[in-house]
Amino acid sequence: MTLYERLLEEKDDAYREFQARLVPNVPPETILGVRTPAMRKIAKEVFESPDREAFLNDLPHRYYEENLIHFFVIAMIRDFDACMQEVEAFLPYVDCWPVSDQATPKAFARNHQKLLPYIRKWIASEHVYTARFGIRMLMNEFLGEDFREEYPELVAGKKGEDYYLKMMIAWYFATAIAKRYEETVPYFENRRLDEWVHRKAIQKAVESYRVTEAHKEYLKSLR
Repeated sequence: MTLYERLLEEKDDAYREFQARLVPNVPPETILGVRTPAMRKIAKEVFESPDREAFLNDLPHRYYEENLIHFFVIAMIRDFDACMQEVEAFLPYVDCWPVSDQATPKAFARNHQKLLPYIRKWIASEHVYTARFGIRMLMNEFLGEDFREEYPELVAGKKGEDYYLKMMIAWYFATAIAKRYEETVPYFENRRLDEWVHRKAIQKAVESYRVTEAHKEYLKSLR
């Protein structure tokens, strides 16, 4: 059975319509309508299959779900260098926010020192979804013990008018407020961000259960 046939077994036409509205920049005829749990299951099958390498090399894919499965498969590769080789090969083909956002390679958490130069390069990329992925990896991996005050500067310095890029910048700063309040709040006090991003980040922080009520009230005053 081909991957396409396997996806057809799981497709849901009503869910397809929902997904088409969620990712309006993706041609609706390329969306089959497969739910994420089913795709993760299929990705595991592909990962364990002798056809894994052939699938990863078969770019570009035709269907939205194939791209999601591709990143799910990459995320399961435990060797950092092998994983990064596949990430680098695939990022230029990422064409929407769900593909950029839903997979986090397991190998990254154990290799922050090796990962950081890639993140810097991705954030600097002119390809929207490469930059979005880089910002998300900085958010996921470097707001904990390995945080440095220079890292939010990488995100604040990223400029662009694309909606999905600006949303990711706002998401980063809303999350940073929750995890690194003292180091992050000056970006709002000094209005270091694009006005739209500034307001959206405050909105997301105010809606977050991880931000204290006192901090929420202060952020509201900075709108």
